[in-house]
Amino acid sequence: MSLLRPFVSRSVALAARSSTRAVIAPIFPKSVRWVSQPSNPLYDEKAYPEGYREHRVEVHEPKHASVDESLVFEDPEPNAYAKADPGHDVIGEGHGRHTKRTLGSLSMEGKVCVVTGAARGLGNMMARTFVESGADAIVLIDLRKEDAELAAKDLTDWFVEHGEAKPGEIRALGLGCDVANEQSVKDTFAAIKEKFGRLDCLVTAAGIVENFVAHEYPTEKVRKLLDINVMGTWTCALEGAKLMPEGGSIIMIGSMSGSVVNVPQPQTPYNFSKAAVRHMARSLAVEWAKQNIRVNCIAPGYTLTNLTKVILDNNPVLRDEWIHRIPMASSSLFLFS
Repeated sequence: MSLLRPFVSRSVALAARSSTRAVIAPIFPKSVRWVSQPSNPLYDEKAYPEGYREHRVEVHEPKHASVDESLVFEDPEPNAYAKADPGHDVIGEGHGRHTKRTLGSLSMEGKVCVVTGAARGLGNMMARTFVESGADAIVLIDLRKEDAELAAKDLTDWFVEHGEAKPGEIRALGLGCDVANEQSVKDTFAAIKEKFGRLDCLVTAAGIVENFVAHEYPTEKVRKLLDINVMGTWTCALEGAKLMPEGGSIIMIGSMSGSVVNVPQPQTPYNFSKAAVRHMARSLAVEWAKQNIRVNCIAPGYTLTNLTKVILDNNPVLRDEWIHRIPMASSSLFLFS
């Protein structure tokens, strides 16, 4: 702690920098101590410029720094803080018990989670992560009911075989739903209400992407894409929020394409559909804040899912083009210059 005033000369300040600090003993297991250094050149009147005396702050022992030898702070016993803070308790059962322990603040135990587009790709991996973190009620939604049911079965079988879940412990439900059809969405969430009574977490991961140059993009395909990516997200969010009377969390899967233009593939409708999802999340987050419903948007980049694999298989030149356009060498040259 420096006792200098701004008008003290720079040379004096530099000379004193290393020797004007207070020495404080460790808090545990001893009491706090203040040790001054009377031999410090700053305490020599000759070291101060003329006129400093009237502005000088007298060196004294702070009133809260007196030493009481009777006060001794013992080291806390192991895990004492974890026991006192349930939000960070990783001890015992109940926190990600299906495979590994999870911080209590991140535990999904007791939560009812719904994921659309969950038969494969990002949606499927998110559903598995929720179960891994303790969720025992999970709904996997996809266009084809058979795909959703198979994904739900694969999920439960995996955690019984590889995790700590017991047969029948994880309540995984696979439901078919066309998110572009409002009535289909309403019926699906009605089934969720009947099964679980409420909803805590919703991920809207259902979506499609197509590549057409703008002037050759069939209008009916543009409308279909918007019905799935935008209106499907909108309708699922509305129906999901109805099942969150005590609050909850909604995550909308956007895309980096909602804020940047991917090249060289032409996909303008997809890009502006994801831009709409991003701003939808922002707007609903504000509107539903008073209902204790959090709304966020995750905007991933390209991930090797079944969807992107099909795109790359149909256009093998695209992968090379993407790699070629990553400016690693030129960016390194710029940073070195």
